[in-house]
Amino acid sequence: MTAPADRPDVATAADCERLVRAFYAKAMDDPIIGWLFTDVARLDLEAHVPQIAAFWETVLLGTKSYSGTPFEPHARLHAKANLRAGHFGRWLALWSETVDELFAGPTAELAKAHALRVAQAFHRRLQSYPAPPLGADAGEALPDPRLVVTRHAPGTPTER
Repeated sequence: MTAPADRPDVATAADCERLVRAFYAKAMDDPIIGWLFTDVARLDLEAHVPQIAAFWETVLLGTKSYSGTPFEPHARLHAKANLRAGHFGRWLALWSETVDELFAGPTAELAKAHALRVAQAFHRRLQSYPAPPLGADAGEALPDPRLVVTRHAPGTPTER
């Protein structure tokens, strides 16, 4: 990584697009979250980059170039893949790593801080949304519906 003095701060729409493209280059190939973008969302990167770059341009530079509802696509993705805290954690780690590789300064720090707020808020909000059954998001067979888990009070004999 280059020294902070060698990295500019995020200052233009082109910087936001550069950041978004660099992030997605990592995220789509990532062994932990890449499948969410490629296999589940089937993300059309060329259509998505201008929209998400406009989001970050609005957040970081105050341009008001983004209009949309950033939560809704995540709710649809959650319904298919059950987004968990680890998914958001990995997204955040890749985002912060990408910011730090490309930029340094107050706006770059704002990019990381806002990403943390978004990840926390989206994860918290998604907890009240329906998700696929356990196992369905990993391509696993669903649990046998005949399997019944029971709980017994301490000292209660169980049938054998």
